[in-house]
Amino acid sequence: MPSTSGNALLEIIVNSSTISKIVLGILAVFSIVSWGITLHKLLVFRRTRKQSESFLDVFRKSSKFSEVQAVCATLKDSPLVGLFQAGYAELTAQLRLQTPPPAAAGSPPAAAARPTLKSLAGVDRALLRASSVEVNKLEKHIGFLATTAAITPFIGLFGTVVGIMIAFQGIATSGSTNLGVVSRPIADALVATATGLVAAIPAVYAYNSLTSRVKIFASEMDDFAMEFLNIAERNFT
Repeated sequence: MPSTSGNALLEIIVNSSTISKIVLGILAVFSIVSWGITLHKLLVFRRTRKQSESFLDVFRKSSKFSEVQAVCATLKDSPLVGLFQAGYAELTAQLRLQTPPPAAAGSPPAAAARPTLKSLAGVDRALLRASSVEVNKLEKHIGFLATTAAITPFIGLFGTVVGIMIAFQGIATSGSTNLGVVSRPIADALVATATGLVAAIPAVYAYNSLTSRVKIFASEMDDFAMEFLNIAERNFT
């Protein structure tokens, strides 16, 4: 029975009108691209999760920021690395600008002063900019899933409306309202709506799932930024 239904559906698609085939082709492209984005993002987010856990482990066990900087190159897929490098760069730039006061003539050189930050707010702004960049990277291409979910049902509905118009035109031409005459064109028309839903439903689920994961990553970045600022405040202010 399933084989017979599958063959009948395939026969309807093969014998469908040119407009229906164009509509089905467009829906197929949307569906394939959406699945490709979904699978790619799932793999990327899985790698991001693992590398973020590894980075946090190194960050919390290290006694110096320079030690953390040394492992960043191997954990580039973690958004926390981008935040750390932005904060570390701003921190280093501020400390490097400091110059020790000149020693008076004939007096021994003054002891090196404890390095202090000029602006903790500047470090905070650097972290915020980096956070926005990392969130944009995580959200890249996810918007296409929302587009697919929004417009593919309407594209399918367009195909259905056109198909039904063709069916009624066939009825007017043949002068017969026999069910056997109109059933095939109407079935052809309804395939477009069904295909639109097949493309839209997984895209909606994938979009909600992926955006939820992005929000979790963004929350983790906020927590890390606060942790970084606390360490900087304790040691350099």
